[in-house]
Amino acid sequence: MNSAKDYILDTNVLLEDPRALVKLRNGSENNVYIPYHVLLELDKLKKDPRLGQTVARVVEHLIQFPNQFTILQPDSSVGGPHDTHMDHHILNEITRSGIKTPILVTNDRILQIQASLKGIQSEVYRESMPFRSEAEHFTGFVDDPDGAPPNCFMWNEKRKPLFFGPDGEKVIDFQHRIWNLVPRNIYQNLALELLVHPDLPIVSIQSEAGYGKSFLALAAALHLTQQVKSHEKIYVVKPMIEIGKKMGYLPGKLMEKMEPYNRYITDLLLKLHRMRPANRILVKTEAGQPPAFNPKRFELLPMAFIRGMNIENAVVIIDEMQNLSRNESRAILSRMGEGVRCFCLGDIHQVDNPYLNMENNGLNWVVNKFLGSRIYAHIVLKGDKSRGPITDLVIKSGL
Repeated sequence: MNSAKDYILDTNVLLEDPRALVKLRNGSENNVYIPYHVLLELDKLKKDPRLGQTVARVVEHLIQFPNQFTILQPDSSVGGPHDTHMDHHILNEITRSGIKTPILVTNDRILQIQASLKGIQSEVYRESMPFRSEAEHFTGFVDDPDGAPPNCFMWNEKRKPLFFGPDGEKVIDFQHRIWNLVPRNIYQNLALELLVHPDLPIVSIQSEAGYGKSFLALAAALHLTQQVKSHEKIYVVKPMIEIGKKMGYLPGKLMEKMEPYNRYITDLLLKLHRMRPANRILVKTEAGQPPAFNPKRFELLPMAFIRGMNIENAVVIIDEMQNLSRNESRAILSRMGEGVRCFCLGDIHQVDNPYLNMENNGLNWVVNKFLGSRIYAHIVLKGDKSRGPITDLVIKSGL
């Protein structure tokens, strides 16, 4: 009995994982098809400054494995790469293909609904394994230590957090004070326990807006580089995803172009500087003037600059990791050399990248891949206090 499946790949799947066609084909077990209008969409996206490199890798894989897939013929009303009804063309090409039981693989929920209206089966790309939103559902706490992953917490009989860390079990009944930052609640305190622990080189933090992920990570980074002096430099990396109307190309040099995207980082550093001077990081803090950073001690990096780097003896903060694909996250983390501490921060409820969702983003990939490692820990921040009363109102109302 022939159990081969007929997979049709959407653009967002190829962008997330250029090797998806090879993985889904699974040797020669299944058939993989690519609609003609997916090629047109890739042609359009190759000029996107954020996606150009990813599109190039997709095209490279298509050229490298020409026998692994079949192009579906274009429908009779072929549209150009700027056609606003691209999804309609893709569905028409699947319908006209003559494939008896096509399975459209797409992370676009709307396209899945449209496919169902045409009787086309669809599913999300799961990298050949069930995908769980671990970044949110694994909070860092367990109910039973037996079989629990390393570096987790559990409430003891006195409602104190018990940490099963690299040094064994210990009750966290003390309050951290890192760079004169006093945690607002118990979850921030536990996050600091993970961030400054010398045997946890990679830590991820998930929370909704306003719970202090970036502030805690920057305070820990200053503590490690300026007080403990176990690391030499701080790198902050974040995807530059615009929300709302596009601003277009920004004038100026690299740091000037990045300034609107990273202003909150500067504000947080200035706030920490007022709590405890960071003069080796901030070399100019005059009122009314943008601060200047010592490039030997602190650097804000765009994603494109990470490729090819070898980072050593540094603290690397990857912020808004939910807007990175799994492929991008893998590329960044593979740059981490000796003596690196890496803090992965994000909120899977705030995915602004149109090609990602709550499940297939970089932060969730990190939790899924690394949970269980003895050098990794994850925590979800909670609590009553956050950025301020308005933020609290938004979060508690479920808006």
